[in-house]
Amino acid sequence: MSYDVQKVRDDFPVLAEVINGKPLVYLDSANSSQKPVAVINAMADFMSHEYSPTNRSAYHMAAHATDLYEGARTKVAKFINAPHAHEVVFTKNATESLNLVARAWGSANLNKGDVVLLTHMEHHANIVPWQMMAAERGFSIRWVPLTSDGLLDLSDLDTLLTGAKAFSFTAMSNVLGTINPVGELVAAAHKHGAIAIVDGCQSVPHMPTDVQAWDADFLAFSSHKMVGPTGIGMLWGREALLDAMPPFLGGGNMIADVKLEGFTCAELPAKYEAGTQPIIEAIGLGAAVDYLTGIGMQNIRQHEIEITQYALDSLTHRFGDDIVIHGSRDVSVRGATLSFAYKDVHPHDVSQVLDQTNVCVRAGHHCAKPLMRLLGSNATVRASLYLYNTNQEVDALCDALSAAGDFFTL
Repeated sequence: MSYDVQKVRDDFPVLAEVINGKPLVYLDSANSSQKPVAVINAMADFMSHEYSPTNRSAYHMAAHATDLYEGARTKVAKFINAPHAHEVVFTKNATESLNLVARAWGSANLNKGDVVLLTHMEHHANIVPWQMMAAERGFSIRWVPLTSDGLLDLSDLDTLLTGAKAFSFTAMSNVLGTINPVGELVAAAHKHGAIAIVDGCQSVPHMPTDVQAWDADFLAFSSHKMVGPTGIGMLWGREALLDAMPPFLGGGNMIADVKLEGFTCAELPAKYEAGTQPIIEAIGLGAAVDYLTGIGMQNIRQHEIEITQYALDSLTHRFGDDIVIHGSRDVSVRGATLSFAYKDVHPHDVSQVLDQTNVCVRAGHHCAKPLMRLLGSNATVRASLYLYNTNQEVDALCDALSAAGDFFTL
């Protein structure tokens, strides 16, 4: 089927905004995506007409709210091809999901002398929890380096995995756009007896996801990057691993029984969902999954391949040696995230000038300071494209950059 980007844009009210006579050009979806009417309405309708707590009351509205909440879990499970819906745990974001694995699985399985393998392109959320646990448990962390074009250097992967108990890595870099060979990395981890933990924040919203095909052990991702609301994230894990791990938080729904002498945990997934859950957000997430499924993840991926190629070509043609775009130029192994340095202008200055024409990009270290140091930079400008962006918006980015260059050379 053909991809009608204008029809997609019509579903996102904010994209029609005009500020000071200029249209909004939103190029920050790697940070957080915009929301379609279907998601907005699903949440508003529930709050207006059906709001009730889940799992704690027997009246009709509460039962229906529980059905909607659990229905969202079932939709997520199908979206990533999980074997069972009860393997999907709702958290408040992917950062909490990764902390849950590091803390709960790590406390039960990692000790002095053990090894966890990470990569040089990881987000802080997939670095700091392991560093915290390493300080507590005494295990060591190894790192997969990068090639000159921003891919993982897998030449010594077997050596790095020797003795490792876990390999935790991103499926797609939030800085370089690099799409990693998840299945290959999982297979390598398993060959050495390590579990494989995938940070899917940047990949799940942009391409088809199949945890069974990957043969992964855990997958963490967030609603707010996949046209859903903030405040809810997901952790998928193998049932056997989730069953064997201790709970992450205590109280509320995560118990089967509590006595003065102790407690017993509830069955999955409630074991990891202590306290009142983000019911409204889960309903919005369910609507987001329906929306993306209706468009088709392969269609979204193809659109992003085409617009990424257009953006790489346009930026290079317009600015030549004045711009350095980090990462591979091969769009088959990169997503629609472009981090770059422009002339000698500080990224925050570039961002501020672009904002004068409503071109929204992010400037900073992108929660990846170790990678920034490898790139020899404290910060980059990042333009991240999604299912609703157009070639005309890439042109607007180029025009705004040109104006910024003129401004700083006056």
